[in-house]
This record gives sequence, C-alpha cells and structure tokens, in this order.
Amino acid sequence: MKKILVLLFSFITTMLYAQNPIELPLWPDGAPNTNGLTGTQEDLNGGLVANVVTPSITVYRPSCPNGMAIIMCPGGGYARLAMAHEGYDMAPWLNAQGITYIVLKYRMPNGHREVPLSDAEQAIRLVRQHAAEWNVNPVRVGIMGASAGGHLAASLATLYGSDETRPDFQILFYPVITMGADTHQGSRNNLLGENPSDELVRDYSLENRVTSRTPQAFIMLSTDDTSVPPVNSINYYLALVKQKVSATLHAYPVGGHGWGFRDDFSYKRQWTGELEKWLREGLKFAE
Repeated sequence: MKKILVLLFSFITTMLYAQNPIELPLWPDGAPNTNGLTGTQEDLNGGLVANVVTPSITVYRPSCPNGMAIIMCPGGGYARLAMAHEGYDMAPWLNAQGITYIVLKYRMPNGHREVPLSDAEQAIRLVRQHAAEWNVNPVRVGIMGASAGGHLAASLATLYGSDETRPDFQILFYPVITMGADTHQGSRNNLLGENPSDELVRDYSLENRVTSRTPQAFIMLSTDDTSVPPVNSINYYLALVKQKVSATLHAYPVGGHGWGFRDDFSYKRQWTGELEKWLREGLKFAE
C-alpha cells in the first residue's frame, strides 16, 4: 500500500508541475564542428545512451515558473550519458520548485575535446534566446552536472567564451575536476587521449581555471567515492574560496559514486533539502 501511495504521489506531482517536455536540436542548421561519429544513437540499458550524433536539449517547463533555469549535463565518463537518474528523473522535483529544467544530450569528444563544451555553450545560448517565451530570467540560468558531466558543467563555468555563455551558478554532483593524478582515468582518456601533453592536463584541470568571475557553486560528493576521488571537489571548492567566489560543499559519509536522483542513496533527503534551500535562499544575483 505504501508503495502504491508513493507512486501515486509521484504521478500527481508530475502532472501538476511538469508540462509536456519539448526536445529541441542544439544545432538545427548543423554544428560548427564534428567528433567524427556517424550512424544512429545507441540506447543502452539503465537509461544510458551512446553515439549521440544529434545533440539536443529537452525542456521541462513548470506550471508556475519562478524565473530560474537549470541545464543538466548527465555523466558517463565522456563515453556515454546517464540520461535517466542524472537527467530526466529530476524534472518533476525541480519543476515543483518553479524551475525550468533542461537536460542536455551532448556529443562525446571521440578525439575532439572541444565538442562537448561547444554543445554546453550552445545550450545556454538557446535557453537565453527563449527566455521570454519560457518565462526565464536570462541572468538566472545555471549549469548542473554529474561526474564527467560535472567536468563539463565546471568547464562551462570556468572556460566560457563570453558573458553570453557564462552560467549564473553551477551545481556539481561528485564531479571530475582534475585531469592530473587524482582524475577519473576513463574520463581523461576519452576527453584528452591516452597521452595528453602537460599543457592539456593543466588547462583541463579546472581547479587551475577558477577566477573571481567563476559563478557561485554548490558541490556534493560521497567521502567513500572510489571512482572520482573526493579531492576533485575539495580542491575546486578551495580554488573558489581563494578567489572569493561563493561556494558550498556537502560531503556525505557513504554512497559511492553515481547516485544522482536514485532513491537508494541514503542521503537523498539531505542533499535534495540542502540544494532546495540553497536555490531558494543561498544564491545571490546581480539585478
């Protein structure tokens, strides 16, 4: 009976808060670059997708928008994308808070390291271009990412090309940050290749790229994460603090890696509550 009530509540919440999502191509006239992949997208088990050849954004609009928008970059080691628990599954929860939620289906590097970031930049351009239509305040658009998607989100936050593509805040789930000794090796190999130069390693180690213009951040991780060592998040947080950028870091004692919006993560109630409060009270915007 309890399980039935939970499912019913979830269904009602979805119906109340989330309008039918719309999927828009990132590059309707063709992307300015290529990763060399062709063919069709591969839909794998567990909500994973691979071989993304047509990047897109899926937009979930709330019934009562508060002007804020969040773009999510799912993880997957720069080889595939966890589109469900690190993507679509969060839509009803964020819509219930009045947030316009956008899931980015981005292309993998495949030897072309500039491609994922170009997709992320285009996503934030599109959101701001549609701001009036979607009831979004263009100076309240944030980027969110998990694992390798966290590296992409933090890349946009630190390597953005102009104010047009600078996010107003960043939310990172157990992110890959460094390309150095404490990296996630698969993400590094897929992004930079197996033998990157010292210069590339330094440039894509995002703790080195933080400035006073890097947007405010909310970071969370599990202390027992053996896939992406906690030092990734810790060093990024310290770099933000050094530059006097507003930042908060939440480290949960257990949970490992890759929990996203899954119910079996012991601290789901804590992280969702803490993020809700930060989104409601902790963000500071220049009007």
